[in-house]
Amino acid sequence: MFTRSLLLRPQALRSPQSFRLPPTLAQLIQNAPADTAEATTVHGWIKSIRKQKNVAFAVITDGSSDCGLQAVLVKDKSKDSEDLMRRLTNGAAVRLTGQLVASPGQGQSHELVVESGTKDSIVILGDCDPQHYPIQKKLLSNEYLRDNLHLRARTSSIAAMLRLRHTLTRNINHFFDSQAFHLVHTPIITSSDAEGAGEAFRIAPFASSAHPAASSPSPSPTTMQEFFNRPAHLTVSHQLHLEALSTALNRVYTLSPCFRAEPSLTSRHLAEFWMLEAEWAFIHTGADVNQICDFVEALLRSVVTPLLAHPSPPSPSSDSTSTPHPDLQTLWAANPSRHALLQKAFLTDTHKWWPRLTYTQAIDELTKASSPSRSSSPSTTPVQFTYKPEWGKPLQSEHERWLAEELIGGPVFITDYPASLKPFYMRANDGPASGTEEKGETVACFDLLVPHVGELAGGSVREERWEVLHSKLVQAGMVPSSPSPSSSSSPSSSSLT
Repeated sequence: MFTRSLLLRPQALRSPQSFRLPPTLAQLIQNAPADTAEATTVHGWIKSIRKQKNVAFAVITDGSSDCGLQAVLVKDKSKDSEDLMRRLTNGAAVRLTGQLVASPGQGQSHELVVESGTKDSIVILGDCDPQHYPIQKKLLSNEYLRDNLHLRARTSSIAAMLRLRHTLTRNINHFFDSQAFHLVHTPIITSSDAEGAGEAFRIAPFASSAHPAASSPSPSPTTMQEFFNRPAHLTVSHQLHLEALSTALNRVYTLSPCFRAEPSLTSRHLAEFWMLEAEWAFIHTGADVNQICDFVEALLRSVVTPLLAHPSPPSPSSDSTSTPHPDLQTLWAANPSRHALLQKAFLTDTHKWWPRLTYTQAIDELTKASSPSRSSSPSTTPVQFTYKPEWGKPLQSEHERWLAEELIGGPVFITDYPASLKPFYMRANDGPASGTEEKGETVACFDLLVPHVGELAGGSVREERWEVLHSKLVQAGMVPSSPSPSSSSSPSSSSLT
């Protein structure tokens, strides 16, 4: 049977390298000539349909773009054609064959003209009862979509979000590949909690007469057992695995799911999310955190800028232009102010780096903004922060928003935080930053603050000096006070998340 099936393959498929799936609707529209005499066949779902006496206008989508393809269905007078037209409803799956022509109307470059009387020009692959189809052409709340999870990707916003995630992932992988990084896959189930990065979901023990992998039954059928014979958790961060791999491969990264058992319903604290993490072993500018900031900004510009300056396909009446990605327009149509901030950050002054403030400078700016003396100017009033900005205390969300949205009006790096706020492995700065001589030690780290988002990325230089690292471990009670026989140090490494 296998040999026979090979013999029956069409001769057109001369080799595996020549195989291609038929074009999607987005590819078809992008590469279509102005007019073609050849018949074109498309597959998709009816997103909307408007029926008139002699013609019907249907928007067909296959998920490859938000706009879809308009099909002009020319009605036939036969009863079979009328019955077929009646079955064309929102959500129905169809195969249409017709002429792809330049559209005389606005909003689309091409349309498909289908003669319903032609055999197999309209084939309904799956009917959809409009009385029970939950995705209608109206605003649908998130709560409503959660009750119809299997179909929510048919809404414009969810589909646009998924396509954007795909594009961002592709751009991220391209950038890291251009920087000679290795994509690695780290465990989801782990026995560590990544130095307390967040509350971890634990793999629950189970009561069973035998471990699922055991060859003989357990003597006590009521004993609670760990699946791995030790506590295990869903990972909160892949940092520790990446650090180990970077000592062999140098530059490594992963884009993987993380889980945090934090009782919060805000977008800043999701129970499940995907996180991009990277580690590399050697910094060529010593212990300067600015090289990591340079890397992060280059990454984001490489990933995001193509979405803001997306080439739009040419229309019959105009040449191609550069506009925001269609899916980005779909998502932010109701919030143009955020779109404007993105354009300002990524498309204005492209040869200038984003501003950078030390933690101390940020505290000074926050203090001045909230000072009563600020009210002496008729054009300014003191900012009322819920939490008073003080050196040595964490920056709160309200502080981060003010710095990014009011002070800078765009992305800003905050560097050199107090050592007391950060983990032990971050490299201690060689000398106190200006203005911090009497305040305390700082470390070579950063947070990237973005308007309307808050902290988008963070990272640090790793402490490579054995004496300093051992002293911090002793202070934390993690190792005995006796020094190690080895006093050598390795080159500075760095990371970002």
